[in-house]
Amino acid sequence: MASTVGAPGTPRRYFHSLWLLSGRDLKVRYSTSALGYLWSVLDPLVMSGIYWFVFTRVFERTVGEQPYIIFLITALLPWVWFNAAVGDFTRAFKKDARLVRSTAIPRAIWVNRIVLSKGIEFLFSLPVLAIFVVTNILIETDPEHTVQVGWGILLFPVAALLQAVLLVGLGLLVAPLCALYTDLERTTALILRALFYATPIIYSVNDLPGAFQTLGMFNPLAGIFSLYRMAFFPDQWQPELVAMSAAMSFAILALGIWVFRSLERTVLKEL
Repeated sequence: MASTVGAPGTPRRYFHSLWLLSGRDLKVRYSTSALGYLWSVLDPLVMSGIYWFVFTRVFERTVGEQPYIIFLITALLPWVWFNAAVGDFTRAFKKDARLVRSTAIPRAIWVNRIVLSKGIEFLFSLPVLAIFVVTNILIETDPEHTVQVGWGILLFPVAALLQAVLLVGLGLLVAPLCALYTDLERTTALILRALFYATPIIYSVNDLPGAFQTLGMFNPLAGIFSLYRMAFFPDQWQPELVAMSAAMSFAILALGIWVFRSLERTVLKEL
């Protein structure tokens, strides 16, 4: 997950610093909150409940699979990780400008610590998914609405790793650009709002009409989210979709490294 772009330093020192900075972010986040860790569970739980109610009780649902709440949560939880990380990328350098200028560790660490800390919060939120899966298995009597845990659960770590690669690449792109161009922070927030509906969270790529299905395959999150869903919905397996997401994630990572190297000195002068 880490990148050693931009400055010298041993890998051991880098990873140690990365862990310390990520741990600091988590301590700051939870030490100022009365509920602390519970927010990692309550936030996605409330969001899932709202979307489940809207799309199963208010409107007639024609997308997704049964049980819909689990179909929804398996994509909503990693989306929270993605959304929170990209939002923090826009302030990655300005928030700790003095440390960014004065430390000798690679500056890419200010991107990677966001990916790691938000990734840990994602892991903290997984009990929400586990609770719904166990509850469904225990109380659901209709076989068609009972979730089945299959071999696809082995792909869950693969999905998380691929998402981390994508986030590091986006972070190396977004962080320096937002440090140089302030308006990009608000632009990124708008893009994230639109991207939520353009990403297969409340639906799957298969639910899209022909032309939009082709466009949806170019969203790198589409294949990643299908990997998460494979644990419970084997029909979500689409090798070409996953291959496209993997290729785009590593391409974005390569582009991010190049942009970061090109802009690092300019960013340091602006801070």
